[in-house]
Amino acid sequence: MTFHSNPIHAVLAMLIAGSALAFWAAQAQTAAPAQATQTVAAPAAPQLTIRDIYDRLEAAGYRDIREIEFDDGRYEVKAQNAKGERVKLKVNAATGAVEQERVHR
Repeated sequence: MTFHSNPIHAVLAMLIAGSALAFWAAQAQTAAPAQATQTVAAPAAPQLTIRDIYDRLEAAGYRDIREIEFDDGRYEVKAQNAKGERVKLKVNAATGAVEQERVHR
């Protein structure tokens, strides 16, 4: 009697092969989450251009905008506020929001 001629042997062989395949698939799945936990750096927020910063400050009421320089992740700007005071501004490079206004004499 050969191995393939007996239906019971064929069924047992398929069960063993299926079990081995299921075991291998389970091992592969448990290894995947460890790799998925690697930290991926988020892309940096897009930086506004000097022209964008100028336009936003002008729309916010600042005049006589003289200097716009990028430094340490934000723009530093010299301008005149709505009261007519000379000011130094720190402006968020991604949003254009004024983070700090200091009167400059």
